[in-house]
Amino acid sequence: MALRLPLGFRAGAVRAGIKPSGKPDLALLASGLPASWAYAATQNRAAAPSVHRGRRLYAGGGLLRAVVVNAGNANCATGSRGVLDDERMARAAALRLGLPVEEVLTASTGVIGVPLPVERIEEALPRLDLTPFADAFAEAILTTDLRVKTAEAQVGGARIVGVAKGSGMIHPRMATMLAFLVTDAALPQEALRAGFGRVVDRTFNQVTVDGDTSTNDLAVLLANGAHGEVPLSAFWEALEEVARELARMIARDGEGATKLMVVRVLGAATEEEARWAARAVAASPLWKSALYGNDPNWGRILAALGNSGARFDPLKTRIVLQGILLYDGEALPFDREAASQAMRGEEVEVLVDLRQGEAQGEAFGCDLTEGYVRINALYTT
Repeated sequence: MALRLPLGFRAGAVRAGIKPSGKPDLALLASGLPASWAYAATQNRAAAPSVHRGRRLYAGGGLLRAVVVNAGNANCATGSRGVLDDERMARAAALRLGLPVEEVLTASTGVIGVPLPVERIEEALPRLDLTPFADAFAEAILTTDLRVKTAEAQVGGARIVGVAKGSGMIHPRMATMLAFLVTDAALPQEALRAGFGRVVDRTFNQVTVDGDTSTNDLAVLLANGAHGEVPLSAFWEALEEVARELARMIARDGEGATKLMVVRVLGAATEEEARWAARAVAASPLWKSALYGNDPNWGRILAALGNSGARFDPLKTRIVLQGILLYDGEALPFDREAASQAMRGEEVEVLVDLRQGEAQGEAFGCDLTEGYVRINALYTT
């Protein structure tokens, strides 16, 4: 079933000839009303022109009406030409929609260091049809992804729809992927910007596939107010659930992955430390490899926790894998074959209790397989 966007939003996609596959690779998301917005971008210092431009627009404090996205080319490390090409892409989208260029955000994803064929974008945008549905947009922004990633929720009669892409070069230092969240709820810009970072920290910043933070990635939230006001606390709960579902999808679709890993940490001294500990386990190449081999080698989990920066005492820590208690301040006897069998599902949960406080957090990752190496060994050849 097609995914309908919230009131006032339209989206579409077209083939611009950027992806070698010939698939749709240019996407446009537009609001019929000026939208409040919140934004978070990669902390990689090699950030692309689209990220630098987005930060300037965000600092300017104006409202937003559209986002134009190209896939297949990161337009990163392309010098002064890349800056001009990013601006040309924004102007072409603004012309297509009849908007001021400062109301159009840009995003790019794909190969680094290759000039953007912006002339193809300028030629293709007039052919792009907009509809009230998110599906074509969600498909066109993919690169090595195997699955489209969308989620939705309702709050007070308003709707929230999220679309994301991400499969590789993913590690938490903002939102290492692309995520576009839209709602017809009426929310002041100040409130959006005050709360969005917390949602990002709990969800997108808790995804890790390979330990590499991308140069291009971002998360943006647009609220156009077409429905009306909603309770703010309920809105943040619903938005976090949408973002969490997208984060899980990204981790599950990690390059070469065969299973999703969910790490839940309880009993941390602070929420931030709980997130550190969960990310450390989800990011460990040793544990990710053990996960692929269905090897309940809990020592790798313990080692990752001890290196996470969270307050930690191995004599107090408890580790549970797929409901099976493996460690509780000391090594415990357990049925290794039963534990290995329990790891063979498509989702594996690691539960840790640090017994340092009351805070909790979670992270989302995947196993590390030969498939990841194959994909990235031949990415540009």
